[in-house]
Amino acid sequence: MEDIRIEGTPKTPSVEFNTAGGSLEIKGRSIPENSIEFYKPLIEWIESYAKAPQGNTVVNIQLEYFNTSSSKCILDLFKRLEVISKEITINWYYEEDDEDMLEAGEDYDAIINIPFKMIEIAEIS
Repeated sequence: MEDIRIEGTPKTPSVEFNTAGGSLEIKGRSIPENSIEFYKPLIEWIESYAKAPQGNTVVNIQLEYFNTSSSKCILDLFKRLEVISKEITINWYYEEDDEDMLEAGEDYDAIINIPFKMIEIAEIS
């Protein structure tokens, strides 16, 4: 299974999914022209990873902004992670003054049956 590395753009986040390390990271802005098209390979990767996951999987989400269609795709991504029977942690990063992003993380936490850690940071770089 190949790792995924996608460079971020002004409209799409950087993505780094590492099979051997059991780490998944999405960082930046997510306002792609077609969210389903952008997130489809990520969801497919998670479905493959779920068949033979590492003992501990860490998901780091550090988005400065995402649109409604990205929100649904991110939820789909989290739902695919729920089937993994091994330990999973989702680290949800948000800027200290960004109540909307904190609330978005809390909303996902309420829906998804995976522990979320809300992590306040000074500023997303």
